Amino acid sequence: MAGNTIGKVLALTSFGESHGPALGGVLDGYPAGITVDTLFIQGELDRRRPGTGRHTTARNEADSLEILSGVFEGRSTGMPIAFIIRNTDQRSRDYSTVRDVFRPGHADYSWWMKYHNVDYRGGGRSSGRETAVRVAAGALAKLLLRRSGISIQGIIRAVGNVSDTSHDFPLHPSRLVPASSEQLEAAYLDEIERARMDQDSVGGIVECRITGVPAGLGEPVFDRLGADLAKAVFSIGAVRGFEFGRGFACAGLRGSQMNDKLEMRDGKVSFLSNNSGGIQGGISNGEDIVFRVAFRPTPSISQEQKTVTRAGSDTMITITGRHDPCIVPRAVVVVESMAALTVADHLLRAGCYE
Repeated sequence: MAGNTIGKVLALTSFGESHGPALGGVLDGYPAGITVDTLFIQGELDRRRPGTGRHTTARNEADSLEILSGVFEGRSTGMPIAFIIRNTDQRSRDYSTVRDVFRPGHADYSWWMKYHNVDYRGGGRSSGRETAVRVAAGALAKLLLRRSGISIQGIIRAVGNVSDTSHDFPLHPSRLVPASSEQLEAAYLDEIERARMDQDSVGGIVECRITGVPAGLGEPVFDRLGADLAKAVFSIGAVRGFEFGRGFACAGLRGSQMNDKLEMRDGKVSFLSNNSGGIQGGISNGEDIVFRVAFRPTPSISQEQKTVTRAGSDTMITITGRHDPCIVPRAVVVVESMAALTVADHLLRAGCYE
């Protein structure tokens, strides 16, 4: 297998390149009879869409969704849902100066060693533009989950050296910079602007919360719900860290502090804390699933950097073109989408969806 498909019952196959005619996907295993709200799907794509301001890449794509199959009279048919998103604002000439050079921080060298052929026009399949496919498919998964009372929401917890230590979530998650307050949103944008003015880039942290997940989702040992969520989110190219619940902080705790103690409340089992992030033994326990994702700074920066040519010569490179000084604001919906696809897949695998 070439690694372009994720999921077992609900399986997404992604195709297309950053500077090709179009990107697209085939979502198989999607149940019949679900109302396919194209306005909602387009709204999700707009959250990820480039060209929305000076803090994102100037590449201006409409990211208009075209559904080719699997939907009839506004409802899913149970057949594979195929869709495309056309590329309309490529500027491949911007990359002509780097066609024979390995860009620092990019996939150029590793992909060259594997395939001996690299699409230098924006990275081809390794480009962040490929995530548009994930968002479209993730929106379909959210529509499925909505019928089971499951919702997913992401928020920015850090950009560069600006951090959010609250546990609040945004009142308006559809904002382009979903933060817990307007003050933090302004601080995040200031941090991004400083990096842009320095011809540099900055990373950050996204937190995701999944509510309404029933206890018992996940498979033992290798198909654990947590493991599948981690794999799905780590498949996003810029992700460099992942943690559930208390995450790495648990290494400094004692068991008496970390354990989620239980009690009976209104005739039901309840947890007094959620340090495990809603997953224990790889299976959901009915609490909110909470995880955080660390994103690296965008590798395409305008500063001069040392690198090597394909021919094996040392050289210097200055990357031009249109690039995000920080991908974190646009990545929130991508994280949500991968979580939605994973939870929906496990929901169908468990037979919990009618």
